[in-house]
Amino acid sequence: MRGLTTPAGPYDVLVLGEVLVEVQAGTALHSAVDGTGARISYSGDALNAAAAAVAAGARTALLAVVGEDELSGPLLHRAAGLGIDVAHVRRAPRPNGAYLLSADTEGDRAFVYWRTGSAGSTLSRAHIESWQDLLTTTPALITSGITGALSPSSREAVLAAAEAVHRAGGHLSYDPNFRSRLTSRSEARELLARVAPRTGLLKTSCPADALALVGTDDPGEAAARYRRLGARTVAVTAGSGRLLLHDGAGARYLPVPANPAPVDATGAGDCFTGTTTARLALGDTLADAVAYGVAAASLSVSGRGGTGLVPAFGDTAALARRQAGPD
Repeated sequence: MRGLTTPAGPYDVLVLGEVLVEVQAGTALHSAVDGTGARISYSGDALNAAAAAVAAGARTALLAVVGEDELSGPLLHRAAGLGIDVAHVRRAPRPNGAYLLSADTEGDRAFVYWRTGSAGSTLSRAHIESWQDLLTTTPALITSGITGALSPSSREAVLAAAEAVHRAGGHLSYDPNFRSRLTSRSEARELLARVAPRTGLLKTSCPADALALVGTDDPGEAAARYRRLGARTVAVTAGSGRLLLHDGAGARYLPVPANPAPVDATGAGDCFTGTTTARLALGDTLADAVAYGVAAASLSVSGRGGTGLVPAFGDTAALARRQAGPD
């Protein structure tokens, strides 16, 4: 599969979703006591993927709704500092969603979320209509099941955006990213069934997502079931050391380069999706784009938090070349 051929609008990649305030705890959450140190940063799957797309060379804009609290300015400043165009971000008189993260040196993570009634959850079809010109001229859109699970209006926004991009001949990258705290299995499966036929790249995990959404813990069978739902290409993360890719010509496992100094795997999957989608939008073949995505995701786990380490494309390309070995 060659890279995308849709005529480019002002951006190579659009990312639709939620941006979160990230509070990084200095200790494991189960042992947190008064006086535990913490650090504020910014993340969310949309921000993580957008940052990775920029680093991979794509002109990237964020389509999101943020709040009007005291952290909104720093949040947008951080996104802009990562090279993301935030000119199309909308505001709502709500607080921003937030989460507390704890991760140890082996990458084990624990989360506590505060997002009920957040600004991000007000995303709606009206927002999609306001972004229609962007969506119908973009080569690629990234969104997720998390975005669709934030609220009924967010769900409708995801569906409307997917349809707009699909009808215009653009590419959709979709991560179902099932979260039981946000949605039920039946609702997530119904959303997946509607989005999958419009999806060029579906990135998912096994066994977590696969068991919940397509009823199997076998990566190969999961990929086949996602393709039967209509997804053109499926990438299944199956543990820290391998990724299964199914593009219709068959399924094959790809090794993931080991990171010798892992710190935190938060956002690694988003980094894969953002990098791979960006390289497809820039004309790379599927094989090359996925190789870059795998390499970037591996490098990203050396940082703490969703955007703690966004690898430069030179580093990503160098690791991908080493992983491929001699010609």
